[in-house]
Amino acid sequence: MTTVLNPYLSFPGTAAEAMAFYHHVLGGSLESSTFGESGMGSPDEATKVMHAQLRTEQGHTIMGADIADAMPIDRGTQQVSLSGDEELLLRSWWEGLAEGATILEDLQQAPWGDLFGMLVDRFGVQWLVNVVPEPTE
Repeated sequence: MTTVLNPYLSFPGTAAEAMAFYHHVLGGSLESSTFGESGMGSPDEATKVMHAQLRTEQGHTIMGADIADAMPIDRGTQQVSLSGDEELLLRSWWEGLAEGATILEDLQQAPWGDLFGMLVDRFGVQWLVNVVPEPTE
């Protein structure tokens, strides 16, 4: 038996656009359903996303949904961290996520030796990207 831990992001009516953007940047496959398709929510919410799931080719999963009127929540600061030693892939994700984003820290050499950057994307989600250098022999 296995377990999985996935980020689940909440959006104020922008889940379809946000998840399509993440699909464009991260690749993989995206599945989504609306409140209307599931027979849930008010008639005003019929086109809002009840659940979306993006699975990347690297095995990552990120989920998201619009906030339902009957279940209001405080979004707070939502954060997602991407890290690893595949510098080209992580740099391409950084560049994609940076479109329309507020850059908090450029992707650059960090005091701990890795490349690190932080941004808030155009949907209000904070992304932290950390590239661990490959060991040299």
